[in-house]
Amino acid sequence: MKYFVATILIKGKKEQIGMYAEDRKHANELTKLKYSGILIKIAEAEEPLEVQLKRLKDNLFSNIKKRKIKPDALIASIRQLAVMTNAGISIYDSLNEIAKSTQEKNLKLVFSKLAEDINSGRSLSKSMENFRFELGNLAIAMVQLGEKTGNLDDALYSLADMLEEIRANVVKFKKAMAYPRNVMVAMAVAFTILISYVVPNFKTMFEKLNAELPLPTLILLKLEHLFNNYGLYVLAILIISFVIFKYLINNNKDIRFGWHKVLLKTYLIKKIIMFATLNRFTLVFSELVRAGIPIAEALDTSISMIDNLPLKAKLSSVRTSVEKGAALNEGLADTKLFENMIIQMISAGEESGTLDTMIKKVAEYYKMRFDAIIDGLSEAIEPIMLFILASMILLLALGIFLPMWDMGNAVTGGK
Repeated sequence: MKYFVATILIKGKKEQIGMYAEDRKHANELTKLKYSGILIKIAEAEEPLEVQLKRLKDNLFSNIKKRKIKPDALIASIRQLAVMTNAGISIYDSLNEIAKSTQEKNLKLVFSKLAEDINSGRSLSKSMENFRFELGNLAIAMVQLGEKTGNLDDALYSLADMLEEIRANVVKFKKAMAYPRNVMVAMAVAFTILISYVVPNFKTMFEKLNAELPLPTLILLKLEHLFNNYGLYVLAILIISFVIFKYLINNNKDIRFGWHKVLLKTYLIKKIIMFATLNRFTLVFSELVRAGIPIAEALDTSISMIDNLPLKAKLSSVRTSVEKGAALNEGLADTKLFENMIIQMISAGEESGTLDTMIKKVAEYYKMRFDAIIDGLSEAIEPIMLFILASMILLLALGIFLPMWDMGNAVTGGK
């Protein structure tokens, strides 16, 4: 977004108004929409320092405060929008009606703004890009599909089904994580109580020994000192660090790319992200190909809905390969993301003219792999949980009992 200054004649007085817009044409449209008066000129200008500071402050607080629309409310509103669109009601009227009837504040705000943008001549998908955080990349990609094929209502129905499936997977994920989470919380509470109340009693005893303490005991005493003397400071630092890290991820593409790369190397998480992303990518791509959209354009729309930046970069290379004349299966093979079986299926689809059908089967395959991971999540996490539990118990046992054994041996030896 660029910064523009519009000079407007209002009631015989010239006023200069600053604004952000994509280009001069967009700035012209915004000025006419928001302000009454005679527009004299619009010029691109350097952003004033106070405006830069205000924007930085607004971005910081918006990243802390902004929240996604509740999934249930979003699914219901998209399905309602599909029904109204299918009935022949205009998008503007449909969005306004949903915004008026909903009790969800974020949804009301987003849909009202979408209606305003459409009234000023912008497309629905273009307007939705301003609310990528609230609506998600998948919603924007599916609306683009509907606009390109001329079947927006079908695209919205499909979008609602996909979001319901994602919602069901999130619920399944939370249920699978409930037991490990509760165990970890109980362990953390028990460890905190022991560090706060039990270890200090032994600390006095150990100090009277004036003997060299073993490493586990030294670690326990250091943790006790840190927790009881600087616990609140450590907690504050952790919270502030989390907020800053979240802000940097949301606003710095390089940091976000690096973080996404780390996630793709993390045990279990990498498979969840990989299969979920490839499932959505192939599903949207198959719908676009089935609708007759050229492959390069279909790839562009499908890639735009991907959240993980390293995966997005790899799949973007497929579009470049296809534009240079390579076959789709060759471009996909070069990414190293797809198994040989998948590449052979896509190659067969290209040769037989059934590419959309083959890619849909690939989407079903990745959905099956994703569901299998979610179903086996508890079993996959158990080894990690047991390792952490064993480590904590071992540290406490060795830290407390090793010096006591040494005392016992000293007493026995003394006798």
